[in-house]
Amino acid sequence: MNQATLDHAMIALAHPARRAILTRLSKGEARVTELAKPFDMSLNAVSKHILILERADLVRRRREGREHYLTANLDPLGDITDWIDQYRKLWHDKLNKLDEYLQELQANQQKVNNGKGKHNGRKR
Repeated sequence: MNQATLDHAMIALAHPARRAILTRLSKGEARVTELAKPFDMSLNAVSKHILILERADLVRRRREGREHYLTANLDPLGDITDWIDQYRKLWHDKLNKLDEYLQELQANQQKVNNGKGKHNGRKR
């Protein structure tokens, strides 16, 4: 996936209405007017959200006369997941190293604390 395609997909998923549209379409084909019903916005506003999803290739449109039918194309989500997984591995590795370091500090602190209670053989 190239950077522009990834950017379009991320932008498309950034808005809750577009995520809701995509969720609905993942269950099957729907007309634009059906998709607009649950939203408190104009049909024109919903159409603009759909255009953003189409630009990201997350939604496909077919026409039958005056009706427009939409379907979800979830393939680009795999590319997004691949991109996220790169950073997931990076952060997993960094957090594991941090955990090892913190455990080492804790072990050293316990050694210091255990040494404070001993009097190395002298009377006070």
